[in-house]
Amino acid sequence: MNKRQVQIVPPEEFADIRLNAMKKKSAGIPALVSSMQHLSQELGIWRGIKILNKMNQKDGFDCPGCAWPDPDGKRSTLGEYCENGVKAIAEEATKKRVTPDFFKRHSVEELSTWSDYKIGKAGRITHPMYLRAGQSHYEPIEWADAFQLIGDKLNQLHTADEACFYTSGRTSNEAAFMYQLLARRFGTNNLPDCSNMCHESSGSALSETVGIGKGSVTLEDLHVAEVIVVMGQNPGTNHPRMLSALEKCKKNGGKIVSINPIPETGTNVFVDPQNPLSIVQGGTKLTDLYLQVRINGDVALLKAVLHLLYQEEEKNPGSVFDLEFICDHTENYDAFLTDVKNIDFEEALAKSGVEESGIRHFAQLLIDHKKIIVCWAMGITQHENGVYNIREIVNLLLAKGSIGKPGAGTCPVRGHSNVQGDRTMGIWEKPKEGFLQNLDQHFGINAPRKHGYDVVESIKAMHDGQIKVFMALGGNFISATPDSEYTGRAMQNCELTIQVSTKLNRSHLVTGAEAIILPCISRSETDVQENGLQFVTMENSMGVVHRSKGSIKPASPHLYSEPAIVAGIANAVFEAPGINWTEMAGNYDVVRDHIEAVIPGFENYNERVKSTGWFYLPNGARNRKFSTASGKAQFTVNPIPENKIAPNHLIMMTIRSHDQYNTTIYGMDDRYRGIANERRVVLMNERDMASRNLARLETVDLKSVYKGKERIAHNFKVVPYDIATGCIATYFPETNVLVPINSVAKRSNTPASKFIEVEIIKK
Repeated sequence: MNKRQVQIVPPEEFADIRLNAMKKKSAGIPALVSSMQHLSQELGIWRGIKILNKMNQKDGFDCPGCAWPDPDGKRSTLGEYCENGVKAIAEEATKKRVTPDFFKRHSVEELSTWSDYKIGKAGRITHPMYLRAGQSHYEPIEWADAFQLIGDKLNQLHTADEACFYTSGRTSNEAAFMYQLLARRFGTNNLPDCSNMCHESSGSALSETVGIGKGSVTLEDLHVAEVIVVMGQNPGTNHPRMLSALEKCKKNGGKIVSINPIPETGTNVFVDPQNPLSIVQGGTKLTDLYLQVRINGDVALLKAVLHLLYQEEEKNPGSVFDLEFICDHTENYDAFLTDVKNIDFEEALAKSGVEESGIRHFAQLLIDHKKIIVCWAMGITQHENGVYNIREIVNLLLAKGSIGKPGAGTCPVRGHSNVQGDRTMGIWEKPKEGFLQNLDQHFGINAPRKHGYDVVESIKAMHDGQIKVFMALGGNFISATPDSEYTGRAMQNCELTIQVSTKLNRSHLVTGAEAIILPCISRSETDVQENGLQFVTMENSMGVVHRSKGSIKPASPHLYSEPAIVAGIANAVFEAPGINWTEMAGNYDVVRDHIEAVIPGFENYNERVKSTGWFYLPNGARNRKFSTASGKAQFTVNPIPENKIAPNHLIMMTIRSHDQYNTTIYGMDDRYRGIANERRVVLMNERDMASRNLARLETVDLKSVYKGKERIAHNFKVVPYDIATGCIATYFPETNVLVPINSVAKRSNTPASKFIEVEIIKK
């Protein structure tokens, strides 16, 4: 197959880097200034403020950023959003346009040499576009022709499993439900999604131990918790509105423990930009105890703490562990207790990298309190032992009886705004039999039972030529996935790639032989269909389904909604549909009626979401009704990982800058970490720099080594930073090229992007 000469990884060029001290405080006036700058650059301040007044309000639209929940009751009249939410809407509502003339001027080869930042700043795509086989320029295509081309290609496949239907977490419940129905009516469970790369380890561990693959807490629980533990997470950048919840916890007398290889400004001091008194007084100190754990030293840390708790429990049974809860609601306690008893405390301490005084301080906080919440994100999930990391977190909470009661429980903090809703709607390569039976009965179809491909499996299947058609409902697959060169070559093996998008990204440039871009309306834009103005729904991190209705004019009259796009493809694929796709696309109430009929918990869906704007889905773990085989929560035994690496090598984790959300790069600065105008950096402990004779801002290459195979990323500036010794941090997607395709979490198959063995190569 003749492949275009496109650049798969971002260019390896430097900007003019500037270093400043790490910021001591988050949010406040600097966040306001940054927000206004982004609004001004993309759409104008007054227009931007008008749009923002509708974001996260009950009669408005859901933020296209993270999945942090909104308050159930009254919401701020000044603005229920954060700095990164402003950046997200500025990008979405930008005045810039990517027109057919833009594609006529720029070939895909040229565009691929641009940085991801420059590509993203090009603007909103205005027309459906088609890249013919052997050609280097996209050209406009009519919607009907695009649908027919896709339908013909799908129908020419030898088997349905030669197609793959990827989903981003920004997709609405309605579009996600229709999309999975399209895939299963076609005959495949190849439905990978961004959960596979981020929180799949959370879903696997929580389903096994407490019977539901979601967190158990509500926003109110965070306010009344006695101890909140923030592990492997940077809420100040990735979920800034979480800082307000932490502040409320502090004001109610709660304690906050931060566990991370690098200290983060967001969990240090929070200055509420909506509170003049907070600004004047200098904000609220959030973290009471910071534990600088080594990368993937979390199980070792937790086991050391549990050993100290066990010793105290032995002195006075029932004083530390909640024996009544354990007896009534759990299993495998004896095996857990034996493991905790036999822990080599000194070994666990050494492998965690944390000072003994810090471990003992943490243990005492847990001994003294029972209303405990543990929050975590990808710093916990993206390891080969990611599932075991979370199982050990659950062990701690079960031992304390800190689940299923106010102020206590599990809190995996999701990224994309509807990634949890997508899974609820059936976007999953391993669907449960009950869901498939309901789908079959309601629609009169015969959904496939064979499990499909997840993200990593899809990449391998494309690489081996087993997938011919790849479709993405949102997202930037090429920049989000591991092993960039391998993934890019895999994508180029496809015959047709289809991207449903709002803005240009690298996945439009690294394509199959043919490629189609289907531009869709955004979250903030009005969605008018045959039955009139429509709204959609989302599910946030805490299991709340809520309404979202756009209010601004679409960026182009040539845009379709996601449900309309799915329906258009379905009508082109199926000669005798049997399912009225057109009716669903014309009236989303119909989609919600179908969801209600298929998925438990959505009773009176339309009525509830229209009357109140939101409702909670059932959550057994929240009520101590654990949906495991025995009906009881499960203690587990999890080994401390060995984490052996070669001499002079380091452990690298990928992180985001403050001017970034997932693969979307808003700017070139990382304000909180004091890094300006550069992304090709390596954050390194000064002792590790000295031992390698590396100078500040010296240029180096990075080489990852995994099972004998080497991968190289060129041209990075060394930045001295307060990070655990033996560890370094780099931004993604610049270093995704170093993440091995085969280094994945056991049981969840999530790429281990937070643990990559690397060697620093001096230039």
